[in-house]
Amino acid sequence: MAERKSFLLRIDPAVLDALQKWAADDLRSLNGQLEFVLRRTLQQEGRLASPDASGKPRKRGG
Repeated sequence: MAERKSFLLRIDPAVLDALQKWAADDLRSLNGQLEFVLRRTLQQEGRLASPDASGKPRKRGG
């Protein structure tokens, strides 16, 4: 597994509450949900290589 880094996050209480509820609905930890949302958004915006059908990250062309 890849190395993980820790960081402090200040967040609006309403946003945190919504994320906690979403995480519970998806049976994820809050940390897992945050990473899921960030990763998905980064991929949609072309800021992170998206995985191919095998689940391995694809290299961005360019």
